[in-house]
Formats: sequence, structure tokens, C-alpha cells
Amino acid sequence: MTAPSEAAPAAGRRQVPYWQAGLGLTLLLGGAYLVRRHWPTVEDGAVRLAVADQGWLLLGALAALGTWASSALAQQGAVTERLPGGRLVAAQFAASAANHLLPAGLGAGAVNVRFLMRCGLPAGRSASALAVKATAGVVVRLALIGALAPACPGLLRIPHAPTAVFLAVPAAAALVAALFRTRWWPRCRGAVGAVSADIRAVHASPARSAALWGGSLAFAALHSLVLIAVTQAIELPLSPTRVMLLYLAASGAAALLPTPGGLGSLDAALALALTASGTPAAAAASAVLGYRLLTVWLPLLPGLLVLGLLIRRRAL
Repeated sequence: MTAPSEAAPAAGRRQVPYWQAGLGLTLLLGGAYLVRRHWPTVEDGAVRLAVADQGWLLLGALAALGTWASSALAQQGAVTERLPGGRLVAAQFAASAANHLLPAGLGAGAVNVRFLMRCGLPAGRSASALAVKATAGVVVRLALIGALAPACPGLLRIPHAPTAVFLAVPAAAALVAALFRTRWWPRCRGAVGAVSADIRAVHASPARSAALWGGSLAFAALHSLVLIAVTQAIELPLSPTRVMLLYLAASGAAALLPTPGGLGSLDAALALALTASGTPAAAAASAVLGYRLLTVWLPLLPGLLVLGLLIRRRAL
């Protein structure tokens, strides 16, 4: 019989994905309501996208293909062992499709962990490799925002907040830090140590560290290029630098909401960022629809087929 102390944490772990799925479903329903409410704007955006420059859209499609190769490069850089290149790229393609079916990146994480375990890595090291890759991605995006923001002064505006918010945020952070150290830190110390060891091992190899940071940089840049190509195709009067900065900021904000693949949250954040920069609503809808078409809807079915093939061949 399972001890109560062991059953409680297990039950908690089972409940977390259901809460995330419920929140993600709520956000998706909210997005569907907004689409229905603003359907004329969405329809105008779709019509504008249909007559867009096909050459720019082809460039966006090629950039979307490159995102999976860059993701595979970053994943190879997050481990010291050599991974099979072809299967690694296929796994990233399949992971992107699975990521649009489950909230908060659970689909992509599950596919990548399973793939790394099939390549001989223990479960703990597979999970820490994903953490190393994710950390590098966050650092790269923040660095790009910091580098591009001076070139676009006034584009990113921090909304005004009352003084009480500025006082509450440090107090809440201190409370969370205290709870973390007293309750969760002993449990997470081993995981943090494993991730730190993997980071040191990766950066001990110049080839691995170059793959990690180069792949992470290429992943962010290629996703930005997809949106840039779409905005050029529909002739939006925005410079590539401004579009890239808007995308990085919007995708960073959308990552805080656990929707499947950012569906709903990223769409709303991108549309809001584009309209706040002076883009008409119909044109912003066209840009978001085009970006989603190239990065989600067109690759979704092939990605699911590749996922099924990898499972059948026991690569996952």
C-alpha cells in the first residue's frame, strides 16, 4: 500500500496538467469569442493575405522550415553526446506539432524527452537538456530585445501601473523566495545541480556551446523572419527591425500563458503589438493569420504524421 506522503505528491503531479489544460481551453474559447466578435476584421485580413506577394510568402515558408533545423541544432548543443541528425530534426518537427495539442509546451517537452531517452540519455539528463535549451532561448530573446530596443525608441512601452503594484511586486517576490527556500529548494537542489553540471559540460566543448547558442539565435531570428516576410507580402509600412522587436516582445509575453503552442495568447499579443505600433486592424489580422498559416496550420498534419512514424519505428 502506498504511503500517504508518497501518494500526495503523485496526486499533485497528476492534477497540474489538468489545471493547465483547463486554463488553456478557457483562453482558446476566449480567443474564439474575440474572433467571432471581430469576424469582419478577420475576414478582411484573410482576403488581404490571399492577394499578398507570393514571393515573400515563399520566403516565410522557407524560414519556417529552418526553425526546425535550428531547434535541432540547439538541442544537440544542449547535450555532450552526439545525436542522430536526421532523427533529431524529425523529432523537432514532430514536437512542434505535438506542442500545438497540449498546453504550456508539454507536447514538445514530452516528445524531446522521449527522443533523448531513446538515444540513451537517462530521464533526468534528458529533462535537464531541455532546461538548458530553454534557458539559452530565453537569454537569446532578452539579448535581442535589448539590442533592438535602442534602434526603435518608443516602440515598446511599459504600461502605467499604480504605486501599490510596484510595492506589491517586491513583497510577493520576497515571499515566493522564502517559500521556495524553505519548502521547495531541498527537493529541487538535485535538479538544479544536474542542470548546472550539464551547462558546464556543454560549455567545456566549443562545438557544443556554439551549437546551443547559434541554434537558439537562429530559431528566434527565423521565427521573426517569418513574420517579417508576411508583413512585406501584405505591404505593411513597418521596418524589419521593428517587426522583429514586436515579435520578440509579443512571443515573450505570450509564453506566460499556457495555451497549446501559444494559440490564442500569441495571436492576441501579436495583433495587439502590431496595432499599437499604428498598423490597421485588418492588416494586423492578415499578418497574424499569415504567420500562423506558415508556422502552425500547414505543418500541423505532416508533423503529426512524422510523430506517428517516429513512434511506430520506436524512435520515441
